[in-house]
Amino acid sequence: MRGLSLLSPQFLVYIGGGVLSALVDIGLMQLLILNGSDAFAAASAGFVAGLCVNYAFHAKVTFKNVTSLRTLVRFLCLVGLNYLLTLGLVAIALALFQQAIIGKLMSLPVVAINGFLLSKHWIYK
Repeated sequence: MRGLSLLSPQFLVYIGGGVLSALVDIGLMQLLILNGSDAFAAASAGFVAGLCVNYAFHAKVTFKNVTSLRTLVRFLCLVGLNYLLTLGLVAIALALFQQAIIGKLMSLPVVAINGFLLSKHWIYK
């Protein structure tokens, strides 16, 4: 994988922003589930909150790129793909383990690697 060096400073910063986003994402999801929300609604709300943190962090810190309409549209395409991946893994985890959090945790590395590669080579290019 030429474009993905797991030790590059940019990837490590990307992962740091991803960890921050994931904490917001999972924290809100769990808070909503504990307060009686549907698992898919909670996963969606967590995803959106984490997305806002993620976009702001990566646009300003990781890729230091001035956003444009083209960049925003591409980012939203990536978000759509990662959202579907997340919901699919949450559905599988609910079916197998009756635990949404397992699916959410399984989705994080998939979404992180997919997000970095598409961000670096397509969105912020």
